[in-house]
Amino acid sequence: MATIHAAVATDEITPTDASTRERVLALIASEGPVSAASLAADLGLTSAGVRRHLACLEQDGLIAVHDAGAHGPGKAQRGRPARRYVATRRGQSRMAGEYPELASAALRFLRDHVGTEAVETFAAERFAGMAERYREGVDAPDVAGRVEQLAALLAADGYAASVRPVSAGLPGASLRLVQLCQGHCPVQQIAAEFPELCEAEAQVFTELLGTHTQRLATLAAGGHVCTTNVPVVAPAATASPTEHVTPPPAEGSR
Repeated sequence: MATIHAAVATDEITPTDASTRERVLALIASEGPVSAASLAADLGLTSAGVRRHLACLEQDGLIAVHDAGAHGPGKAQRGRPARRYVATRRGQSRMAGEYPELASAALRFLRDHVGTEAVETFAAERFAGMAERYREGVDAPDVAGRVEQLAALLAADGYAASVRPVSAGLPGASLRLVQLCQGHCPVQQIAAEFPELCEAEAQVFTELLGTHTQRLATLAAGGHVCTTNVPVVAPAATASPTEHVTPPPAEGSR
């Protein structure tokens, strides 16, 4: 019996709890809204173990239960729907580190003493560097391939990026939509005060993908994920990397 008690105590507090909790938070930021069952499967943990970490993260204000009803009607569900989690602003800040306040102060000084155009120029220069680094890696012959390549590069740089199809179809149209989602942004707190950073990033996405893109939501503005709508030419159609197509009206973010 003593052995059983010792095992329980070890399960409650383990040396890897902190790192596992960070992995759970990172996956929620990347894949959210996401359920406990999905987290357990992706991380190779038991459902009970994941729920214990979720309870701690929620208590610390780092994650919250996603309100699916706020994003429009979906398919009718029977019974109680599974709780799905997203990272809160505090959770995103936790992942960003401690430098945002200093960077914001520097940009504030630049804006106040030189002008707003100086901030715009800084933002354009910063993301021009991203465009230059990514250009060779975003070279697929079609938009769909380029979106996947861009998401992979962003993910490697810590943006927790993924590509999600838009469920609603466009009858009679030769386009389909995908959403480029970023679950983490290293400049989220700064961009909340200086949206020029988000605008410059969106412009780079349009340039790299070779098609018009539409930003639907940003972490900086309070969204649970940065979402960019990208019109993708259907397989039967063709488009060059520089062909621009005007997208249909946005349908909303996930």
